[in-house]
Amino acid sequence: MGQAGADPRFLGTVETASPRAIILGLPLDITESFRTGTRQGPSRVRKVSDVLETFSPRTGRDLLDLPVADWGDLDLQVFGSNVEGAINAVAGAFERAMPHGLTVGIGGEHTASVGAIRAAYRLHPDLMVIQMDAHLDLRDTYDGLMWSHATVMKRVADEIGFDRITQCGIRSGTREEFQMARQCRWSGSALELPASILGELESHPIYLTIDVDVLDPACAPGTGCPEPGGSSFTELLGALHGLSRLQMVAADVMEVLPEADVNDITSVAAAKLIREIILLFG
Repeated sequence: MGQAGADPRFLGTVETASPRAIILGLPLDITESFRTGTRQGPSRVRKVSDVLETFSPRTGRDLLDLPVADWGDLDLQVFGSNVEGAINAVAGAFERAMPHGLTVGIGGEHTASVGAIRAAYRLHPDLMVIQMDAHLDLRDTYDGLMWSHATVMKRVADEIGFDRITQCGIRSGTREEFQMARQCRWSGSALELPASILGELESHPIYLTIDVDVLDPACAPGTGCPEPGGSSFTELLGALHGLSRLQMVAADVMEVLPEADVNDITSVAAAKLIREIILLFG
């Protein structure tokens, strides 16, 4: 499985043999059902990241003070329609990257997160997953497919259990999905977690997966399945900083669809989220 070099690199990244954080592009676009083109997400997020400063006033930290490596995009196109093959490739890449430092994926359809979480669980058997998303993604199948952007968290639950999953920002799903979500450690429309749940998560390594459709379409029009009624970017950033006490071992920002974006609003938002994740947890 090949891996293309990043050109351009993500904001503030360098060539280093000892990174504190690693960025991986996950250009998967096989099962998107409404709008396709998420394979272009990683490259566009990298390109527009240069409009941002490397310094975060909220954290008081600067990417230039951290050795952050951009390992480029995984070559997932070689798998054609073989979703499981692509997921296994993502798992292998995360398993190689995570021992070096915080690993952050840029996507790309959400299905790729199954592989990344699988790798994190292998390395950290007491892993917990936080999902920020408009959709529950708990269908067992979608359009006849077991592996799909709409079944992501059901596949994750099959591998690690519902009690390891916390869902935030949820506002869409089937009746059956909402019933299933009751098995999760916590699932709700709020972005900020109750103090009791945060307390339970503090002693565990965390994987954070963010689908950009958790944002309101006014803030993130460039995504595969926009869902009205979401949060503002400021609210999402506040919720992210609310996790600052947690032990984040890996994360991803998924479902960026440049072809549907307006003035790169979504891509820039994704880039800023990645910057904040690295500066908070790297």
